[in-house]
Order: sequence, then structure tokens, then C-alpha cells
Amino acid sequence: MIRVRFQPTNPGQFFACCGLLELADRLWDGAEGWFEERTFRLRLAAQPRTSLPDLLTAIAAAPLRQSDADDETSSPIEIPAPFGLRLDWWQESAAGCKDLKTWAGRMSGARIARAMQAELGKAEYHHDGLLDHGAVVYDPAEPAKKVEPFYFDARRGACGHPLDIGFAPDPLQMTSAAYAAVEFLCLVGLQRFRPKPGGKPRVFEYCLWRLPLAPAVAAAAVCGFLAPDSSPAFRFENAFRTDQRKHKGFASATPV
Repeated sequence: MIRVRFQPTNPGQFFACCGLLELADRLWDGAEGWFEERTFRLRLAAQPRTSLPDLLTAIAAAPLRQSDADDETSSPIEIPAPFGLRLDWWQESAAGCKDLKTWAGRMSGARIARAMQAELGKAEYHHDGLLDHGAVVYDPAEPAKKVEPFYFDARRGACGHPLDIGFAPDPLQMTSAAYAAVEFLCLVGLQRFRPKPGGKPRVFEYCLWRLPLAPAVAAAAVCGFLAPDSSPAFRFENAFRTDQRKHKGFASATPV
């Protein structure tokens, strides 16, 4: 049994748990996950002696490829064997996936993903509080350059817009902590686990589930199709975080 602490009102943490379930199932051919209060539990059917550090080490070591060399921003991302996963949900028009995309402009999706992924190989993340570990993240290819996250983690919301903090941090070359485990695992989780459109632009809903479910079934539970009425549901906005209204970030969720 693998346990991970999470905050239900942080959509990035919720979908990061979904991503962890996806990768564990692909790596070890059989995993089930579910939520209990503020804990996500992951049960591995065929690998009883594996651990969270084993899983994170394998994730960090996996090659990550940008499918379209000419598209730095929006290219699909390939994570080959042993995971065999293609990430391209942000290119889909169905279910409002484009409204879930947070990065734009000169932000390279593959570069951000590689930087956040590499962090998972560090011992600082190899415990049940990995989703709460924040650090300044640097580019593995250029260690002197910091990498800004996707802004999936809702705690970055207060750092997202200059109006929130009173000044623009970029011209001052300020560094700030990113929650790398949330950022990378959420990117993975959204490939299969999609929130339900909330009836307004860039607003979505997700639902926790209480019973052990495999990824294919749990993806339906996220939208509330399998969950009983008592299962907690939450609504969040992918809010604009710049004056140009291009870059976005997941805001904290509220109970439905």
C-alpha cells in the first residue's frame, strides 16, 4: 500500500494523485486507487514489495520526448516503455480540454515537464508528503536556468498575477518555489482523468471516489458518474494570471 497526503480543494493535487495511479498501473500492470479524507491510497495487485520511492525513481528515469520538434509550446509528449504513454490532452477540443491548458507563449511544455519530472528522482520527494514539497526548479539541460511550472498547483495562484503581490516578479529575476510532483503528475493525470465542464468558461468540477478502482473505471468516477451522492465534489476555475489573458493557473476549488 502506498499512501500520499493531498488537499482535496487543490485541483492540481487531486489530478496528481490520478497521474500517480496511471503511472503505477502502467509500470506494474495492475493498480487501484481511492481517497480517504486527505489521503490518497494506491494498492498494487501484482507487486506487493514495491514502494513509493521505487515508483518515483522509475518515473524520474523515464525518457521524455517532444513529438513535434517544431512546436516548443504545444507539442505532444511521449513517455515510452515501460510506461508507453502519450500526453496530448491540451490539443483536444472535446470536453473543454483547451480550456484546461495553462501555459502559452514562449513557455515550452516539454521543457517544463522534463524539469519537474527530474525532481522526482530526489530523496526529498520520496515520502507521503511529496505533493507539499516546494523548491526552485532548474532545467536539467541548463542547470543555471530556473523553470517556471505549469501552474497546476493552486498554491501558485497568489504568485500568479502582479496585482496579487503588488509588483511583477519577473523583471526582478525573483525565484519562487514550485511543487514539482504536483506539476508533473497532474500533467499525466489529465490525459485520462478529465474534470467535468462546470457550465461556465474555464470552470470545471471533479469528484473524489471512496472505493478501490483501476484507472479505466476511476476516470468515470472523476466526473461523478460512479460515485454515490455522499462523495465530495469540487468546482475550480482555470483563471487568467496575466494581463494579456493568455497564461492561466488552477485556482483553489470550492465544494459543490
